[in-house]
Amino acid sequence: MAARTKYRKRALDILFESESRGLPADGTLAERLELNDPPVNPYTVSLVEGVAANATQIDALLEEHSHAWPLDRMPAVDRNLLRIAVFEILHVDDVPDAVAISEAVELATELSTDESPKFVNGLLSTVAHVAPRSAE
Repeated sequence: MAARTKYRKRALDILFESESRGLPADGTLAERLELNDPPVNPYTVSLVEGVAANATQIDALLEEHSHAWPLDRMPAVDRNLLRIAVFEILHVDDVPDAVAISEAVELATELSTDESPKFVNGLLSTVAHVAPRSAE
C-alpha cells in the first residue's frame, strides 16, 4: 500500500470514529495524535482538518450531485471516503483529481459494499467535473 493510501485510510479511520461518536469531523484527532498508535502522519492531519474546515461546502456538493442518496442514507465509510476525496479534489493541488478518485474507489472496494466503488467513482467524477479547485 502506497504511503498516501495509508494516510488516507488513517484519515478515514479518524473521521469515521469521530462521526460514530457524534463528534465533529476532527473530534477524535487530538486523541489519535496523543496516542499515535498507529502513527498519525501530517498528511492525515491535513486531510482530517481540511474535511472539518470545509465540511459545509463538501457536504453541499455531495448532496447536490448524489441524486436521490442523501448523505445520511449513505454507508458511513462511503460518506467519509467521499469527503476526503472531495477535499483533495477541491483543495489539494498536488493530488490530481483522477488520483483522489482512484484512491477513494480502491478504499471503497476494500472497506465497503459491493455497490460502493461504482457509486463513489460516479459521484466523485461528477464533482471533479463541476467543482473548480480552490485558489488557496
